[in-house]
Amino acid sequence: MTSFATSTVRADLGELRRLKTLLPPELRSWVSIEASTAVNPPLITCEEIGKDQVEVQVDLIKWDQLALDQRNLLFWHEVARIQNDTIPRDGWEMAALAIGLGGAVGELWVQDGLLLFLALVLCGVSGYRLYQRNSGEKVLNEAIDADEKAIALATRFGYTLPNAYKSLGSALKILIEQTPKKRNRKKYESRLEALKQSAARAKARAKSMRSEA
Repeated sequence: MTSFATSTVRADLGELRRLKTLLPPELRSWVSIEASTAVNPPLITCEEIGKDQVEVQVDLIKWDQLALDQRNLLFWHEVARIQNDTIPRDGWEMAALAIGLGGAVGELWVQDGLLLFLALVLCGVSGYRLYQRNSGEKVLNEAIDADEKAIALATRFGYTLPNAYKSLGSALKILIEQTPKKRNRKKYESRLEALKQSAARAKARAKSMRSEA
């Protein structure tokens, strides 16, 4: 008799293979999909794991609690982030900040004013670049853009526009309910509000086209 654990592993592998089929053909050679092994991981995220190689990581325990259409739209949101090239990546800024801080501390001891000034400038430039890259407004706008593209990807894979909006909207509502941290919950709420506005615009365009026809 097949054990419960074996059945679960097979189901998980089947879901990962299914998600692979939802990738646009142009991404399948360099985007992989794996179960997350982190402690308390996000539901789904993606990261660069090498040059021209991206990995989508899924918390399959939480993932399994969502409806199929909700999973699909959240997955396409991550695909859209990849296509939009908005995946956070390790840049020179963190290394420069560490070097600058180390240099500044060192120069305090040797009291070299010029080198201390240069170290502080390096800290300032790298810190500002990190702030720009990770600012809340920028990240939110990128997420909203990815939601729009996820809707387009859903229609590419056979969804009607209303069903695509409905599936992503219901998925965001669940994420809002399940997110305890107010700051993170606010981000999902803002995405849902933007999605509602986008759906209203799409509905108005469709109505206008029917009237003209």
